[in-house]
Amino acid sequence: MPITARTTRTRRTAGTVFLAGAVALALSACGVTSATTTEATDEGPIENLQVMIPNAPGSGYDVTGRAAVKVMDDLGVASGTEVTNLAGAGGTVGLARTLTETGNANFMLMMGLGVVGAAYTNEGDAKVADATPIAGLIEEAGAIFVAADSPYETIDDLVTAWKADPANFAVGGGSSPGGPDHLLPMQLADAVGIDPTTVNYIPYDGGGELLPALLGGKLAFGASGYGEFLEQVKSGDLRVLAVTSEERVPVVDAPTLTEEGIDLVFTNWRGLLAAPGLTDAEIARLVDAVTAMHDSDEWQQVLTDNSWTDAFITGDDFSTFLTEQDTRVADVLKTLGLV
Repeated sequence: MPITARTTRTRRTAGTVFLAGAVALALSACGVTSATTTEATDEGPIENLQVMIPNAPGSGYDVTGRAAVKVMDDLGVASGTEVTNLAGAGGTVGLARTLTETGNANFMLMMGLGVVGAAYTNEGDAKVADATPIAGLIEEAGAIFVAADSPYETIDDLVTAWKADPANFAVGGGSSPGGPDHLLPMQLADAVGIDPTTVNYIPYDGGGELLPALLGGKLAFGASGYGEFLEQVKSGDLRVLAVTSEERVPVVDAPTLTEEGIDLVFTNWRGLLAAPGLTDAEIARLVDAVTAMHDSDEWQQVLTDNSWTDAFITGDDFSTFLTEQDTRVADVLKTLGLV
């Protein structure tokens, strides 16, 4: 069975649900000011909010989570927020911890596609479906990175060398098997005629750990979100051979895979879960706080600064999306023989 090469999702805006491709139209912001956002939560700011990041500092989850927390605190919808990194097992250590916080209405977990996949490949008891969905936040296309001194100047150069000896061609990513940085090279291998089961994939716990391996020449290439290493690309320490979006991205001077004749479009996403066992009122309060953050000019600037695609979705729509993603990841992992 061929691996699905395109990610799809449902997204909600102004009460309308519609189907989107890997890169979709960004939602329009309805900018609010700090004076009005506190009023968006009926009981005032959420005090002593805890946000857990299930990867190491510097990872995509870390950057996204800390940016969201800063905007919420700056707007006054939350106060005294504590951010904690709890890395391990592709994010499922953080997920498992979240599930022990039953009834804690002041706790959220930053998560995404990687946690969904790792919940399968790590064979633990923690499942995304057991937590409380709050909101999907952003989408980000992937990229193929090489060190500045890599002999591969184009994606075609890299694929040619990869095909010659896939077992000894070290490929790295900032996620465990089942996560986006793993699924991307596996689907890329399949798209160019390499047996995915022969790929020599080396997992790292987030982009913060992947970066030194790339810079140190331990990998032939790395797969990650295109915004993950923008500073290193700008400084010339890393090069991007291709991006996985449908169209080129303005902040990276690199072709898309489809431009290079490779039929693959791939997108990662990130969002927020809460602990299980919350009341409807407690869930609504968290959703209201995150919605106020999303609707602010400050968050729209964060999206722009990080070149993220707005993918805001809450409530039943986010719950449905998580179920769809769970099924999709399970199908891909079965195709790869990993579950």
